[in-house]
Amino acid sequence: MYTAQDPRSSLAPAARATSTPTAFSAASYCRFYETPPQDTDQNGRVWYGRGANFLVAYTLAEQGGAFSRKGQIDEWAIIVPDRDVRVEIETPASTTVVEPYSIAFVPPGDSTVRVPTGGRIIRIFSTQSADIAAKCENAATYASAPPNIPPFQPWPAPKDGFRVRAYSLDVGGDSGRFGRIFRCTTLMINYLDPRMGPRDTAKLSPHHHDDFEQGSLVLDGDYIHDIRWPWTPDMAIWREDEHAQCGAPSLTVIPPPTVHTSRSIAPGLNQMVDLFSPPRVDFSMKPGWVLNADDYPMPESR
Repeated sequence: MYTAQDPRSSLAPAARATSTPTAFSAASYCRFYETPPQDTDQNGRVWYGRGANFLVAYTLAEQGGAFSRKGQIDEWAIIVPDRDVRVEIETPASTTVVEPYSIAFVPPGDSTVRVPTGGRIIRIFSTQSADIAAKCENAATYASAPPNIPPFQPWPAPKDGFRVRAYSLDVGGDSGRFGRIFRCTTLMINYLDPRMGPRDTAKLSPHHHDDFEQGSLVLDGDYIHDIRWPWTPDMAIWREDEHAQCGAPSLTVIPPPTVHTSRSIAPGLNQMVDLFSPPRVDFSMKPGWVLNADDYPMPESR
């Protein structure tokens, strides 16, 4: 249910689910500001949270902090959300400087991220990285596979091979596009347009996804996530509505097929990032929505 002004109102209607759910997952809330970091050393502090297919490492790096991956199994992402933080990504092939206020995708294999000035960075992986998955504060939620989500399948590799690819978040607004969407083989990241002040509660966007989670990563401000589970013939699996307040930094994982919407409530800057794994087909089918679509092909079956 989108307003006519919401670009998502132009999405093709999703196919109806062919079966009624027999089980539901709970929503998962990682309020990093309320918990101690899982990692603390001379490089900085790191909080970890996860969904079924994605992992978030929210990092406050010390000056000169370095974060390495050895034998990384698949492609991953890094967000540099602040305009006074620059990072360097070293791989066996090259060293890439990622400018402030950017997003980058990092190839499988060995890599090191260095943060010369210190500052916050957000690294995002698939759950194929079992060592990171084990650190997540909500790891117990995913001790068994959640219902209503198919097995993870990565998307095709870039036509010209894997390498570090960096993109500025300084992308001009477009009334026909929803947010600032980037994808790789494992992830889709929508760096939503910032909201100044509370959202108009007469213009919310309750919607649902039949078979994939949404990660809502709050970087600035304060949000309330409104989540409603559908009623099914089996009353034993019904759940109460939730209206969860989550400040910054936090990760909320919204399970399918709940109806959900999020509303900013802080008086100043409110910044949220939506995460999906693997990438969404419906967003990818919209011309111009995925800003790096030329670099990452869709599966041939789509």
